[in-house]
Amino acid sequence: MNTILLQAEGGSSWQMPLMLAAIFAVMYFFMIRPQKKKEKELAKKRDAIKKGDEVVTAGGIHGVIHEALETAVVIVIENHGRLKIEKSSIAIINGEGADPKRR
Repeated sequence: MNTILLQAEGGSSWQMPLMLAAIFAVMYFFMIRPQKKKEKELAKKRDAIKKGDEVVTAGGIHGVIHEALETAVVIVIENHGRLKIEKSSIAIINGEGADPKRR
């Protein structure tokens, strides 16, 4: 009966902080670091935008760059509609090879 009532031995006081540090390290290397890398690469591409690049905005609008300004761009969408948008709202840049009919 005494064996049932015995307390379990307590773990070392360093095990919990060590486990938390290991979890944060895994999160950093598998989640945070790749996301920062991707953001940096997209920012580089946004700075290198030029006329004729195909883009997709964060709102899902597909277009071709008509004019690149300092912080904004003018894109041409179907039927020759033009939109002025901020560079930061561009989600995907496809580069050269835009549909010649849209230019």
